[in-house]
Amino acid sequence: MSSVIAIIGAGLVGRAWALVFARAGHTVRIYDPAAGMADDALAWIDVELPAQERIGLLRGRTPAEVRSNLAVAPTLAAALDGAVHVQENVPETLEAKQAVFRELDAAADPETVLASSTSGIVASSFSEELAGRARCLVGHPLNPPHLIPLVEIVPAPWTADEVVARARALYAGSGQAPIVLKREVPGFVINRLQGAFLHEAVKLVEDGITDVEGVDAAVKDGLGLRWSFMGPFETIDLNAPDGIADYIERFGQIYLDLAADSGPARPWTADTAATLEAERRRILPADSLKARAAWRNRRLTALMGHKTTMEEKDA
Repeated sequence: MSSVIAIIGAGLVGRAWALVFARAGHTVRIYDPAAGMADDALAWIDVELPAQERIGLLRGRTPAEVRSNLAVAPTLAAALDGAVHVQENVPETLEAKQAVFRELDAAADPETVLASSTSGIVASSFSEELAGRARCLVGHPLNPPHLIPLVEIVPAPWTADEVVARARALYAGSGQAPIVLKREVPGFVINRLQGAFLHEAVKLVEDGITDVEGVDAAVKDGLGLRWSFMGPFETIDLNAPDGIADYIERFGQIYLDLAADSGPARPWTADTAATLEAERRRILPADSLKARAAWRNRRLTALMGHKTTMEEKDA
């Protein structure tokens, strides 16, 4: 069923969200107070649509049909008019979140779900004082959400169960892969996992075990190949003859010893940052970063196309 979705903030994440909802058939209104930002978002979507169509991510719609679902809202009130869901994407500061949620809570219909794309600020910190705090939550995507489907739904302690259920249904119905956290935790699931991995990766470079290229190769040519279609628990469940309990019996002590050997997390110092920066700039000059990001998106597009095809064959 088609609904009205308001996108507040039209940067990289906001415009990708607009594409996600529009290709699912929803009416999407984009609002950004910065002059020209929403129009730039539509121009970006125009470029993305043909590739999305080629790999089947437009859900049977043509680029023209998806594009017809999108419009720029001249004001916040216009964006919110009739919206059942708001996806907020303003800058990642607590002050910015608090300010925009005060506006949203005052202006949106009482039944409208208010979701923030924040990557680490818990909803309780910007919704506690709001009259409509029960309809506020975090809907954290991975960037870019039109190519990576996972969404972390993180309710505040006072978020209504019905609001969580509505958000989950909307994301899933729009082709995303939502997970619901049982309670708030800083960094949510994704950034806690990524943070643990990054701390170990930095240590391996700092301690002279390998270099930046070695760590990246270990993931892209090793772990990442499995992780692109199954998670760590399924991985170890399949890596022992009798499943996950068998794996833990065989390797649990080894991993415990490795954790003890790794020691506590270390701060990322200026010297460490300089070392990592130098190695990465040797591999990829700074003036090539934008082109490489576009390459990443092409690879993600192709990967999503492959995964969609394979899932259809496996069904």
